[in-house]
Amino acid sequence: MAQLSFYGTGRRKTSVARVRIIPGQGKVIVNGKNLDEYFGRKVLQTIVKQPLVAIGVDTKYDVIAKVDGGGSSGQAGAIRHGLARALQVADHSYRPTLKKAGFLSRDPRMKERRKYGLKKARKAPQFSKR
Repeated sequence: MAQLSFYGTGRRKTSVARVRIIPGQGKVIVNGKNLDEYFGRKVLQTIVKQPLVAIGVDTKYDVIAKVDGGGSSGQAGAIRHGLARALQVADHSYRPTLKKAGFLSRDPRMKERRKYGLKKARKAPQFSKR
């Protein structure tokens, strides 16, 4: 029997998360591991669960996420973004709450590229008069 599931893709910095939600008891699995195993820091675990808590369905859906790229903070943000998108697909009435909380917007902050002639994105070589 095919199980009802909803998908969302989330991005932050250089991380991309593919998030699937299915009706369940509120388990969160990231790259095959439990949430507390994958993200050791409580702050990151909280960030991932924010959309579920905001609309009060943290025990209604199971979350399965595959995430790559970036560091742990970027990955947590990407999962949050993907989860919010998946919840919006699951029930359109969740959209206003998620939008007001800012979970549907992609965080545009990324590392700036290095320009030629400079040491880093903006750091210039030391000036020498002679």
